[in-house]
Amino acid sequence: MKRTGILILLCFFSLSLCANESKEEKFNSGELILEHLADEHSWHILTYRNSVGEEHDVAIPLPIIVINEGRLDVFMSNQFEHGQVAYKGYRLAGKEDGEDLKGKILSVTTGQPVWDFSITKNVAGILIIAGLIIFIFFKAKNIAQKRQGLEPKGMQTIVEYLLGFICNDIAIPSIGKERYAKYVPYLTTAFLFIFLCNLFGLMPFFPGGTNITGNIAVTLVLALFTFVITQYSTNKHFWKHVFNMPGVPWWLKFPLPIMPLVEIIGLFTKPFALTVRLFANITAGHVILLSFMCILFLVGEQNVVLGYGMSFLPVLFSVFMMAIEVLVAFIQAYVFALLSAIYFGMAKEEEHLSVE
Repeated sequence: MKRTGILILLCFFSLSLCANESKEEKFNSGELILEHLADEHSWHILTYRNSVGEEHDVAIPLPIIVINEGRLDVFMSNQFEHGQVAYKGYRLAGKEDGEDLKGKILSVTTGQPVWDFSITKNVAGILIIAGLIIFIFFKAKNIAQKRQGLEPKGMQTIVEYLLGFICNDIAIPSIGKERYAKYVPYLTTAFLFIFLCNLFGLMPFFPGGTNITGNIAVTLVLALFTFVITQYSTNKHFWKHVFNMPGVPWWLKFPLPIMPLVEIIGLFTKPFALTVRLFANITAGHVILLSFMCILFLVGEQNVVLGYGMSFLPVLFSVFMMAIEVLVAFIQAYVFALLSAIYFGMAKEEEHLSVE
């Protein structure tokens, strides 16, 4: 209830800002949504206006780490101001440089992007969540060591419940009782990481507001982890099924190896599906939620009174979508862990079939 009240107040405050803006400055909902989904070199907190009407951003600067012509340069992102100020021969690309270069660090002399290893907003969010996961498990471990023989308490209870959920509902049914144990650490880490990333992405304040799992590079790396572990878990029976496929008519394997090609392509479509599913679902949720909020600005820009009158509708939809997004945050983490476990189980399934 408190968060809903804050959200409503922010909406009314935003409408007031729209009423004070000049009519020449039009609200661009698409640009706003894309800016919230994109990664940044600083962690934006808020934007306010002073008594003169000038806008000022409050942001946490993040480290800029670049390599250009064999030279390593490290400095903070607050050295850049809206892409207009150059520092140490670098500048942050703005709208005038085109959509392809927007947000990238360019060399002033060449005007081309440099090797960028900076700690961006998403990277900082990943480090924060990774640190939180490490803290959770070490805290649970310390409690368990101190309370040996006693009932679980505090963080230990949460971790034991999580491990029980991963083992009983995901790992054992998909992999089997004989082999599930060695996959539990990865499945637990992947589930908890994705779930926390999704939740932090829904928080409208620091350290939330990140779009980690809405970044296809992050989901691709997670899917590659599953892919590598799956291939490492295979045996000769698995590859015999891929290249020979017992029971399949010979004309589907010779002279044109149709079915082996389908099986080989299937090896790579699995991580592709993991990548796109997580990325698309999280991104779509953020876009829908932001779109509802943009309705307030669009209506308020046309008529402030009408904007105030209709403000409760987008707010109600946004609160409803926020609740749905919390559920989606859990479902997407569960689906990723479940599909990974299924792939691990399939990697040695043919061993049993070959005995029959």
